[in-house]
Amino acid sequence: MILKLAQKIRVLWPDLVNARVVGLATISVTTVLLGLRSLDQLQPLELLAYDNLVRLRSLKKELDPRLLLVNITEADIHNQAQWPFPDQTIAKVLQQLQTLEPVVIGLDLYRDFPVEPGHRELVTQLQQPNVITVQSINTLTGTPAPPASPPEQIGFSSVTTDPDDVVRRNLLFAQNEEGTLYSFSLRLAIAYLKAQGISPHPSQQNPDYLQLGKSVFVPLQENSGGYDNIETEGYQILLNYRCSEDLVHQVSLSQVLAGQIEPSWVKDKIVLIGSTAPSLKDLFLTPYSPILRENYEMPGVILHTQMVSQLLDAATGKRRLFWFWSQSTEGLWIFSWVLIGGIVGWVFRHPLTVTLGSAFGLLVLWGSCFYIFTLAGWVPLASPALGFLCTVVIVVTFQSHQDHEQQQMVMKLLGQNTSPQVADALWQARDYLLKSGKLPGVSLNATIFFTDIKNFSTISETMNPEVLLEWLNEFLQVLTHEILTHQGIVNKFTGDGLLAAFGVPTPQQDQQKIAADAQAAVTCALVISDRLNQLNQNWLQRGLPKIQMRIGIFTGAIVAGSLGGKDRLEYGIIGDTVNIASRLESCEKHRQPSDCRILIGYETLVHLQEQFEVESWGWLALKGKEQMVDVYRVVGWRANKE
Repeated sequence: MILKLAQKIRVLWPDLVNARVVGLATISVTTVLLGLRSLDQLQPLELLAYDNLVRLRSLKKELDPRLLLVNITEADIHNQAQWPFPDQTIAKVLQQLQTLEPVVIGLDLYRDFPVEPGHRELVTQLQQPNVITVQSINTLTGTPAPPASPPEQIGFSSVTTDPDDVVRRNLLFAQNEEGTLYSFSLRLAIAYLKAQGISPHPSQQNPDYLQLGKSVFVPLQENSGGYDNIETEGYQILLNYRCSEDLVHQVSLSQVLAGQIEPSWVKDKIVLIGSTAPSLKDLFLTPYSPILRENYEMPGVILHTQMVSQLLDAATGKRRLFWFWSQSTEGLWIFSWVLIGGIVGWVFRHPLTVTLGSAFGLLVLWGSCFYIFTLAGWVPLASPALGFLCTVVIVVTFQSHQDHEQQQMVMKLLGQNTSPQVADALWQARDYLLKSGKLPGVSLNATIFFTDIKNFSTISETMNPEVLLEWLNEFLQVLTHEILTHQGIVNKFTGDGLLAAFGVPTPQQDQQKIAADAQAAVTCALVISDRLNQLNQNWLQRGLPKIQMRIGIFTGAIVAGSLGGKDRLEYGIIGDTVNIASRLESCEKHRQPSDCRILIGYETLVHLQEQFEVESWGWLALKGKEQMVDVYRVVGWRANKE
């Protein structure tokens, strides 16, 4: 078993050396991707991937019962016949809601100057301890809070957008000339949670981090998740959308004024009042916008409702806040997927398997990112996907180029003189065979096959050269066809004969396979003998000479590899086995008992398993050989073989 393992490693080693291409491609692509991330070039792709994950996430689309939204619709504006509404109308709405005992009311309307009539009544309502109003962060260029609102009951309503104008972040705290400001959504959440016995306090993890109930609000960093150098002024978290629609119970302002409201929707709840009328243009793009045909922009008051719902869920442990990996972990994540892409391109060579492997790899990547996203983790998706595909393309392109060069080398060495099976085996083992731009010498056991025409020189003297060439090619074509059919390889033509081999070019250590090669060689010789009888009959009818031929076959150790240099290469087979096969073909030329004489050595006979009729010619001294060889003539197949 150890020997087999060592042999397998030896075969695979040249291909493992080529793995350096995968390594170089992985390092190069990863470096480029990390460089592009540092230049903010991949952030748009990561944000698109994030939006898709948001839309695909299967959150329960049940209403948040803790909140009620009072919409100011186009119909409400039409009914009031003016905008902004007079203070009297807003005061009446607040008064109506207070009678139903909400925990807190959030007024998402700028009321920095009086709109008579009813200003005094509005001031009275705004001074109620459970009414939160809004202002801009920059009150010098924006809108200040209503003068009547106490400072602790004011929150900014400004929304943070990404470079593509999509809202994905929730700004909790901001700074202006007045100091630290709370967001509108945070004010509402704190007021509601206070009634639940939950108050904000510094986290033990980091005193600079806000903690509400069970959750620590770790501020967003400039490179968190798919962001690259994003503006992180203030105290921001990633907005975890609950759903695209049907977020909370909703009623119109006209319904509140008419008393057409379910009391249970208000009692002990958070009530937000704001505009959803498109004409007021308080609308924002969200991750859901691309799939919404109508009303694809989300009103600002609904965005605040999303934020409040997220804060409440986080504080009570119902929904986790988003978490992110460190820069080094993200880099390792990207590197790993780039490496996997390289491995896919290295292992799979067929276009179909490359395509399927790439699709499966991307599916696993997407599935992993989506699963992590359902656990409130945002990790890079676009960057590793892009790196995965780039590395696959680079490695496959390199391998295709290498395959083309190797194929040219193989065809240059062997031409078309191999059977499809041998050619396929050779091509599968090309990385082992084609080392340093040539076929290295390989020691193996094979059966060598030599042929020659008896008295060819005499025959050629009587024939026209053109006719001779055509006649000879007809003969060699038959020999070549039968050799290839029996899984042999034609190594070279020797004028009127040829040298073939059975069992090359891939090494054979299995004795059964070596025996099969020897049997195939002898079978091929007998088939050629039959074909020669047919050829002679045909040639006699055409006025061409009848011939006799000799075949020498011997099995043993050889060395096969390329001979020559880069300018002239030839696939060579050398060794004593080749010499003996050649001498068997040419020995005892005067003994020609049939038109096709087939001589083999004992080393071939032992592999034939008594499938053939043979006669012993005894020990013969072959030309150039000091030791005698035990020679046998193949007469035919045994009588019981068919």
